[in-house]
Amino acid sequence: MLTAQELQINGRRADLLPPTSLEVRRGQLLLVSGDGQEQRTSLSLALSGRMKPSNGTLAWDGAAKTKKIRLASALLDSPGVNEPEQHLSVQDLVTEDLALIPRRYRGALLSKPWLKVNSFEDIAGLWIEQLPAERRLELLTALALADPAVDLLVLDSPDRHSSDPADWLPRLERLAHDAGRPLAVVAVVSALPDGWDGASAAIGNAVPEPAVEEETAEEPAEEQPAEEAAGDEAAEEAAGEEVAR
Repeated sequence: MLTAQELQINGRRADLLPPTSLEVRRGQLLLVSGDGQEQRTSLSLALSGRMKPSNGTLAWDGAAKTKKIRLASALLDSPGVNEPEQHLSVQDLVTEDLALIPRRYRGALLSKPWLKVNSFEDIAGLWIEQLPAERRLELLTALALADPAVDLLVLDSPDRHSSDPADWLPRLERLAHDAGRPLAVVAVVSALPDGWDGASAAIGNAVPEPAVEEETAEEPAEEQPAEEAAGDEAAEEAAGEEVAR
């Protein structure tokens, strides 16, 4: 399970990531919504162990070591960080990504056999920019899972490639619920899809609410009934006359 408690990252003028809390277990898809790309990317980097938070705690299976989180996770398609370069062909991307897998897992993995086994031969000669959103996501997630050590997928703004959730949501649900290899999947998106009733969180959900000062109004003095006031005045006058005598 991945747990984050009041995770926050300082920025130059404002928080790159305002305090955010969430949790996701294996076999679950968590959607996290956030308005700005900068905040979405910061959260994605932090959750995958690629950026150290300024405050808060992050743990994977109870361990807070950043290295363990980084080794167990894959950060996918983060803008300006590790999104595939548009001038690459699919085959070149596969060659590059397979080379990053630790040697003990990689074996003799080569791009052409891998493309065939994983049913991507039909797009091998295309440029990355030519891929439809759904096919792009299928390719990137399959490449990430070529590393058997990966149990956590963190996707940075998959909805930026298509406004239709059908192009990315079903794939992520299948990956999370795969009985053979259940994954913890976090997708950081600009907004939750209409009708989404699964696990969700929002960036900044742990920001403390501003303290509200309680106003104490002065209690008005009790008004004396008119008859009692008149009686008091008469008594004062009588007392004055008695003194004068």
